[in-house]
Amino acid sequence: MTPAIAAARVLVQSLAALGVRDVVLAPGSRSAPLALALADAAHAERPAGAPALRLHVRIDERSAGFLALGLARAAAAAEPPGAPVAVVTTSGTAVANLHPAVLEAHHAGLPLLVLSADRPHELRGTGANQTTEQPALFGSAVRLAIDVPAPAGLPGEARDVRSVVARAVAAALGSRTGTPGPVHLNLGYREPLVPEDDEPWPAPETAGLTLVEPRWAGERVPPTPAATATGTTPVVAPADPARRRRGRRAQPAVVVAGDGAGPAARRLAEATGWPLLAEPSSGSRGGPQAVTAYRHLLDDERLGGAIRRVVVLGRPTLSRQVSRLLADPGVEVVVVAPRGARWPDAARNAAEVLLDVPASLRRVGAPEGWTEAWRAADVAARDALDRMFDVTPGGPGTRRSRSSARVTGPALARAVARVSEPADVIVVGSSSPARDLDLVAAWDTPPLVVANRGLAGIDGLVSTATGVALGLPDRRVRAYLGDLSFLHDVGGLLRGPAEPTPDLQVVVANDDGGSIFATLEPGGLDDGATFERVFGTPHGTDLAALCAGYGVRHTRVTDVDGLLPALAAPGTGVSVVEVRVDRAGRRALGERVAAEVGAAVSAALG
Repeated sequence: MTPAIAAARVLVQSLAALGVRDVVLAPGSRSAPLALALADAAHAERPAGAPALRLHVRIDERSAGFLALGLARAAAAAEPPGAPVAVVTTSGTAVANLHPAVLEAHHAGLPLLVLSADRPHELRGTGANQTTEQPALFGSAVRLAIDVPAPAGLPGEARDVRSVVARAVAAALGSRTGTPGPVHLNLGYREPLVPEDDEPWPAPETAGLTLVEPRWAGERVPPTPAATATGTTPVVAPADPARRRRGRRAQPAVVVAGDGAGPAARRLAEATGWPLLAEPSSGSRGGPQAVTAYRHLLDDERLGGAIRRVVVLGRPTLSRQVSRLLADPGVEVVVVAPRGARWPDAARNAAEVLLDVPASLRRVGAPEGWTEAWRAADVAARDALDRMFDVTPGGPGTRRSRSSARVTGPALARAVARVSEPADVIVVGSSSPARDLDLVAAWDTPPLVVANRGLAGIDGLVSTATGVALGLPDRRVRAYLGDLSFLHDVGGLLRGPAEPTPDLQVVVANDDGGSIFATLEPGGLDDGATFERVFGTPHGTDLAALCAGYGVRHTRVTDVDGLLPALAAPGTGVSVVEVRVDRAGRRALGERVAAEVGAAVSAALG
């Protein structure tokens, strides 16, 4: 058998044997052995020896990378969590286009297998076409990188391929470390790159397919690598032992649930009676302890200023008020990080880093009146927000222009939150959509909210949402993005006629630019023209025309009367709901929200 074809087929067999079900492919010549093997595996009438795999083809490698990332997010949300997702590219710049998705997978801890085809060793460094230094391209962002030599048909090569794939899957899952993430296999192939005549598939074998037992079983989480190096090293030694001597007495405390915190944060808050300050993508924003407008309540000295203990789960990424709280030297910060060598502590202020919440902490209650004060303040804050964002044409939640009445960003976020049921999925974009949803989303049983908060980039979000929708076909999936995020990955709408069509509604908050900058330091610049050119970046793009070019249904909404029906009935296939949103008064709106919520909280607390 042709060596490249044989090795590629054994690799595909190995992926399937180790649980991989989804592979994303971008076309190319050097990767032809893998492409042909995957096409066989995805065919309804597979040749003998070919395993069953789901294949997704995209012409843009960046979109392919984020599609694989979305499929990995969907697999992580399954019970039990699924296997890694693989993405295949040819050589050269194709591999580099995966770097943003690899970085997101690295920081988010998502198992991703990058399979890059390459020239054989003898052609590297010779000026050969489409050849660069691929083996270390992703640097420290991958859990494992292996440069696999081009096969030559020697005895034992199939066993070696299986062994390499077994190591790659184990590293991607974090089976030995507790830190899942991306893995890079750089695969050299020599011509011929296509089979000669009708070469049969090799019979499946297990030699080299090492079964790697995870460090923990069931719900038990692994110790960190630092703790296992000597068997006695503590996870962290607090610099100030006096902070530990405070003991576990009741004091004003809150639970902060950042991205990926999971249900443990909600369970802790409900067991202790502490307020729960949970980001939408935490997986714990719901129940009686969840505080909707927490970032504004933190500004009140009687609430935020009185906190003396914070237990952090997940990675906080959205709120500057939370960042200030975690940096306060007068606050005891306890971080619960069950897996991996790293933990979230950007302020370098953590007193303890724990693998789990100790029973002694779960039994600590709240001081008298503490929880009640937060609840009363949050009710008052939500009432104030409702008064601001009950949108009617020409009302306080809109801004009249010559052509239409435009809805504000928080009003749109509230509508998205209200139409999303517990079985639904929201893929929320970075920048303003994530923060607007964080301000207004109030759920008892929340939908699944996922976001690319590893690096909080705006790239690849349409493709990520597509991957989530393909990976969770039984759930209604809605992406909520800004217009710049949508335009950045509008190519994610492109799909060939042979590719499966997801059911996905993409809600685009179109404010003709980047409204997030108005709320940050650049928003205070006096030179409006400079701000608009280098921060606001208006584009004037006709989204309806773009969607028509991609063959995607498009609806434009200008007021709440059209918004709610459009959101509630997305239909099948891919559709885009464009909502015209006001950007001109974004900074003033934020100031008004802070003022009105602050006044309402002050009145509620007396």
